Amino acid sequence: MNQNNGDTPLLQVDNVTVRFGGIVALDGVSFDVRRGEIRGLIGPNGAGKSTLFNCLSRLYRCNAGTIHFNGHVLSSEPRHRIAGLGVGRTFQNLALYRTMTVGENVLVGAHAHHHVGFVADALRLPRAVKAEREARERADQAIELLELQSFTDRIVADLPFGTQKRVELARALASEPSLLLLDEPACGLNHEELHGLGALILDIRKRLNLTILLVEHHMALVMGVCDRIVALNFGRKIADGSPEHVRNHPEVIRAYLGDEEGATA
Repeated sequence: MNQNNGDTPLLQVDNVTVRFGGIVALDGVSFDVRRGEIRGLIGPNGAGKSTLFNCLSRLYRCNAGTIHFNGHVLSSEPRHRIAGLGVGRTFQNLALYRTMTVGENVLVGAHAHHHVGFVADALRLPRAVKAEREARERADQAIELLELQSFTDRIVADLPFGTQKRVELARALASEPSLLLLDEPACGLNHEELHGLGALILDIRKRLNLTILLVEHHMALVMGVCDRIVALNFGRKIADGSPEHVRNHPEVIRAYLGDEEGATA
């Protein structure tokens, strides 16, 4: 596996706390993500994984702590700038434009770098035309990478669920992220689709020089592709380290895997 650590982590989560009324969703969570690695984030339902992803996407605000990404404090950045900074994301529940085509959906992701302004767009100034051409090239490259060429003009709602998941991934990749947040990519896939998912994740990391933070319940996938894993339970970090370390950690076994036998699944 790629262990291109670099001097400074690409992502640093430092003592992050999130409360919803009297409920503590995250309680002083800290970890980092090194450049070029695939970092797993696991835990039972309600552990705080989705809350953390929503903080990284700026959908939620932290009550305490900071999140540093590639020299930026994310809490200081407006939500609409997150994709432009280099953070791409997929969702556990698909967030596609269902009445649009595959090509149109992926092009939305490519426009994360399209900041020429309303006037330039309206008047079709040269820089706007150039930006649109580059966006379409990024969208086409992502569609080809995910082998979606035959679906480009198809309406998303008419496609099988597994294909829709690939469309969402292509849209995230079209934004040219340096950090890709994958939120339960195995959810809802059939056996054949699941079989190729691990290889796909490793391939896009290698080919695009990506850093990936993966939330997933499918333990075989997590253990097979991740360089390091952090485990949460009830909003607190309970383990952090190599797949082997986390797999055999007593608190992880009790909280998430259930028993020693489950830890080897």
